[in-house]
Amino acid sequence: MSTSLFDRLGGTAGIDRIVDTAIAAHLANPVIQTRFANARDIDRARRMAKEFFAHGASGGALPYSGKDMVDAHKGMNINEQEYLAATDDILNALTQHGIAEDTRLEVLGILYSLKGMIIRV
Repeated sequence: MSTSLFDRLGGTAGIDRIVDTAIAAHLANPVIQTRFANARDIDRARRMAKEFFAHGASGGALPYSGKDMVDAHKGMNINEQEYLAATDDILNALTQHGIAEDTRLEVLGILYSLKGMIIRV
């Protein structure tokens, strides 16, 4: 039996650490830092990211109380460069937390599957 992505990311505690690292990287990334620094509620964004990855995105059974990807990003006019910067920050956070390459690639696949729901919606 294969281990779920949720488990390979370290469960709830691992996902919490990864998201915290990624958000800190977003706040330091010159391409996207303004978006995150000016977010109305960065704590809610952090919580929604944690819920999203601890829910269906990783095979976890925890509830997700956020909007769907289109509604969450509607009107933000996110461009390709910003999307790639955020993706790179997430992948770097995974690496920093010792997540194996095959698991990082699986997360990358999830992120790319969401691309059309995030860019310029």
